[in-house]
Amino acid sequence: MPQLGIETVLVAGRGPAGCAAVTACQRLGVKAVAVHSETERAARHVRLADDAVLLGPAPAAESYLAVDRIVEAARRTGADTVLPVPPALAGNARLAGAVHAAGLRWAGPDPDVLERLGGDGVEPASERGFLAWVTADGLRFATAVARDRAAGIARVSWTPDEPGELPVAAHRLADVGWRGLVTVGIAPDGELAEVAAGFSLDMAVLERAHGVGAVELALRSAVGPRVAGPGPQGRAEPCAAVAVQLRATLPPGTAGRVSGPLPGSGRLPAPTAGVDLVAVSGYDPGDRLDGWYDALLATVSAGADDTATAARAASAALSGLSGPGVPHDGADVCAVLGRLAAVRTAPGA
Repeated sequence: MPQLGIETVLVAGRGPAGCAAVTACQRLGVKAVAVHSETERAARHVRLADDAVLLGPAPAAESYLAVDRIVEAARRTGADTVLPVPPALAGNARLAGAVHAAGLRWAGPDPDVLERLGGDGVEPASERGFLAWVTADGLRFATAVARDRAAGIARVSWTPDEPGELPVAAHRLADVGWRGLVTVGIAPDGELAEVAAGFSLDMAVLERAHGVGAVELALRSAVGPRVAGPGPQGRAEPCAAVAVQLRATLPPGTAGRVSGPLPGSGRLPAPTAGVDLVAVSGYDPGDRLDGWYDALLATVSAGADDTATAARAASAALSGLSGPGVPHDGADVCAVLGRLAAVRTAPGA
């Protein structure tokens, strides 16, 4: 983003979200540097990036979550900005502070704000919530979400037909200094529950609903009020949106190999006109699925005039799978999408 003065971004993440962040940076004209562990030297997010840095051994604490190694990787590659992808990193106040101390930009809330509001790094999984881009002027692109959960993880998110009012506390996020993307869970009593930075599954709902790019929003926040020119406008009127994640169901710690196609990456042909259908895969056929890490295979998101149409489009992208070679939860996800679409949807094998 030459107009923002950003030349090189260290993308601190992996899997489908890391792949999406790398390609988004490149679309914006920014060099993307990936990080990886010893067991993921040939991972898809590494292959996509302009450069890559080895962080350390397979355990995440010694590689993907190692604060000092991430900062050193940014220094070594000449990155001027660090983009934390998963909430576990984006909500890490120590990492944010170390990035600032190194004289680099941090594409997330300031360390002191994270200490108070988002330092636990938990991706919200409450049944209700909202997303937004928080600027000094308040919330932009605010988007209500509903979630279906499995084992405490939100696997399907969508825009509810009746979003309701945002909690009063939501509008105070800008006042307490939060800047950038935010994913929030709403407790049953209507108060804020989890508050997280980073690129949760829900962020694809915000992107499809408003026609904006989450990475661009995060990078604009990193530069701050010095940004020149008009900011992203998005759609005149937001549309309905659905986002899903496809996970491998291998036993914990078990490795596998992807032998067949996943939903793909980029915009997909939509089954009906007027649907914005996007898939992001973390793997290509032949890639190893490492037992050390989160077994998220791919994400699919759709925007349409109504939630039912978006759900049918997302289901169609998953239903066409011939089989990726590892067991997955596609049938369960498609069952949720079928309920949203009010039709019976049969997933692929």
